[in-house]
Amino acid sequence: MNKQPDLSSEQAFNRRIIDITIKLGATAVIILWCFAIVKPFILITIWAGILAVALYPMHAKLSSILKGNKKLASTIIALVGISLIAVPSINLSSSAIDSAQHVYTGIEEGTLKIPAANESIKEWPVVGEKLYILWQDASKDIQKVASQYPEQIKSFSSSLLSAVAGIGGGIFQFIVSLIIAVVFISKSDALHQGVSKMARRLMNENGDRTINTTIATIRSVATGVLGVAVIQSLLSGVGLMIADIPAAGLWAIAVLVLAIAQLPPILVLGPIAAYYFSVADTTPAVAFLIFSILVSASDAFLKPLFLGRGMNIPMLVILLGAIGGMLLSGIIGLFTGAVILALGYELMIDWLGQNDESEVQEDAKVSES
Repeated sequence: MNKQPDLSSEQAFNRRIIDITIKLGATAVIILWCFAIVKPFILITIWAGILAVALYPMHAKLSSILKGNKKLASTIIALVGISLIAVPSINLSSSAIDSAQHVYTGIEEGTLKIPAANESIKEWPVVGEKLYILWQDASKDIQKVASQYPEQIKSFSSSLLSAVAGIGGGIFQFIVSLIIAVVFISKSDALHQGVSKMARRLMNENGDRTINTTIATIRSVATGVLGVAVIQSLLSGVGLMIADIPAAGLWAIAVLVLAIAQLPPILVLGPIAAYYFSVADTTPAVAFLIFSILVSASDAFLKPLFLGRGMNIPMLVILLGAIGGMLLSGIIGLFTGAVILALGYELMIDWLGQNDESEVQEDAKVSES
């Protein structure tokens, strides 16, 4: 005889499926809703967390000097950080905005002065002859040349102004992130316990190991790469402003990008030094050249000072992270992108290393048996 299906068990199964589907749907809605609410603050919070991890050793030393007063140590770090980083950055961004506006207005009104082209430009492959003619025409009448390429000039000028204006917003985000980072540091014990619980929940016994890898990577990249790049950029900006170089802020930002990409700032400062010899006296021009060489070579002692034992992350990972982060999230993405991609790389290497260790242990057990 054919056995009749148990309708009560089938109904119970269907009800359970419906119940689970409704619960999962409701959970997904809540998670997506929460994500939409916190989305505007994600980048700032991530950068604050990176700053907190990087600055924690300094905070611990300062707290011990102040006899365990963590709040006072946090306040000092916040004030000094804003003074040393934010104030010069605001000055450089203001210079960059003024320079961009000057270029835009000069092209529109025909008042922008461009020096005559060097004859050696003709020898450049492929574009040398055309570039020389275009440069010469621009040096004689910039407005006439601009009238030949109105759409391109307008697009370039608009992009330049919007990019430079975004720098101001990035600096404001940096200041907010620094304040949040100081709050994170002051609550470091509770935050560390919470992160440890979550990591152990997600990765079991590998949770603490992953946290240690994350902390080491963030401190390596944030201090050894980003910290050195910021110092070189600020030094370059100060020197450029003292020398009264046009668009000093834009050149300082170019130095920042190159330094994060692990390229020497002399690639920017060298041509500027050559230009300075043509417009300034010999003594200040030589002084600026020496200054440029010292700034470019400063990473030779700054990186060991900040980085300690060194970092095994490939330069390409840092470069892709910095450029991709900047394209995705602006000036702060320049910093967070480098750290996050480096962190992902290190976690992947650590994960692969764990698999290798487990295979070695299994081989050892087999050989013993």
